[in-house]
Amino acid sequence: MVQELVIAIVAAVAACALYTAAAAKVVKQYERGVVLRLGRLRNDVRGPGFTMVLPGVERLRKVNMQIVTMPVPAQDGITRDNVTVRVDAVIYFKVVDAASAVIQVEDYRFAVSQMAQTSLRSIIGKSDLDDLLSNREKLNQGLELMIDSPAVGWGVQIDRVEIKDVSLPETMKRSMARQAEADRERRARVINADAELQASKKLAEAAKEMSSQPAALQLRLLQTVVAVAAEKNSTLVLPFPVELLRFLERAQQPVQQQQLGQRPVPQEPVQQPAQQQSVRQQAAEPPQAVRAQQSAQQLHAQAPRPAPRPRPGPARRPAPAPSQQTAAAPAPMPAPPAAAPVRPSRPSAKPLAKH
Repeated sequence: MVQELVIAIVAAVAACALYTAAAAKVVKQYERGVVLRLGRLRNDVRGPGFTMVLPGVERLRKVNMQIVTMPVPAQDGITRDNVTVRVDAVIYFKVVDAASAVIQVEDYRFAVSQMAQTSLRSIIGKSDLDDLLSNREKLNQGLELMIDSPAVGWGVQIDRVEIKDVSLPETMKRSMARQAEADRERRARVINADAELQASKKLAEAAKEMSSQPAALQLRLLQTVVAVAAEKNSTLVLPFPVELLRFLERAQQPVQQQQLGQRPVPQEPVQQPAQQQSVRQQAAEPPQAVRAQQSAQQLHAQAPRPAPRPRPGPARRPAPAPSQQTAAAPAPMPAPPAAAPVRPSRPSAKPLAKH
């Protein structure tokens, strides 16, 4: 009897141990336990620690209450300004109601992932490319609101949504690079123009100060020469003031005028048509001295001459008539110098010597 009693006690203890092992559950600190008794939800959600359930009657499901980081797969879409992009994101969420996460949705992780993908496509279609690139904070808030609205009924709270990367086509990247380069160049030119304006104002003030002291310009020129020569260059660029060139030009003009006064250049007067006609008439008419010479020759030819004695010898050619000599005379030159009339030589009146 005693032996049977001991065996029964040992069997009961073993059965209790097995029952306790099957009924004992441990819920971790970051988990919550949802108990289903015969398929019905118990109102009490088991907290962290040791808990007991009825084996075969109750079922305990543990729900993780930590923040879950879930990457959203890259989604292809077309923006509102008709640009094809590829956008991926990441979502942070946690379960705030363990019973709703178990009862309201089959798999809350898969549901949140699918909702995030569809919401991301919707955000891409409603946004411009510039908003995706520069105004992501606003898009993140909109995306979070779109995902959080249905997730509230699942006992899930969306903590944060971030757009990770926006992939663009190569052609669009090149276009954006050219646009950015042009904008940078425009800003650089504006900055250079502003600098030139400020420098011109300062230079104008400096020129006003130097105008009162002309020696200041020469000193500034020497300082520039010293600064350039300190670089040990083989070529020296020396600025030459324009005012000095103008001074030398003004100083050279009187010298040229004096040289022109010492060596006058003959200028032919412009003859009027009437003067030209009178000159032609004077050139056509013989001068007075030539006319006097012609009249003297005519008188001498009309005077009687003694007949010369013939002498033996070769026959002499008779002298030409005065009219022929006059006709053979060269054309008179315009305005010759006055000269005494030249009489023609008379034949000698002396008798020839007898042989």
